[in-house]
Amino acid sequence: MVDYPDRCGVWEPGDGCGEGVTEVRIRFEFGSLILDAELIDTPTARAVAAALPITSSVLTWGEEVYFEIPVNVAREQGARAVVEPGEIAYWPDGHCIAIGFGRTPISKGDETRLASPCNIFAKALSDVKTLSDVKAGTRVKVAAVA
Repeated sequence: MVDYPDRCGVWEPGDGCGEGVTEVRIRFEFGSLILDAELIDTPTARAVAAALPITSSVLTWGEEVYFEIPVNVAREQGARAVVEPGEIAYWPDGHCIAIGFGRTPISKGDETRLASPCNIFAKALSDVKTLSDVKAGTRVKVAAVA
């Protein structure tokens, strides 16, 4: 388990704790379905990248896929439960990556609401609604893209 406390309070240029999009990409392979994402410069993104490659088993909750990973990161400032489809999140309460692509059982209206506040650490580079085809129990592999 990679354990990273949230050491970033107020971001200062050059301190390595910024929220800017990086050019580091990761790939999620859900069987034949592939989703690439670009990491955002956050402590969570660095912790996930350090743990790659990761293999896990998918769980579903409404229009969300999530899966456990061997990373332990604190909830960051700016963590939130309501996300936009395409935002890749880390769920600190469950040590999971969560990818919402529509309504969950606790959504209000058309929002995508995860179980509790999550750290947004990446942005999908294609349509996450394709994840509706992923079933619980599917094996997922997450790796860096060269």
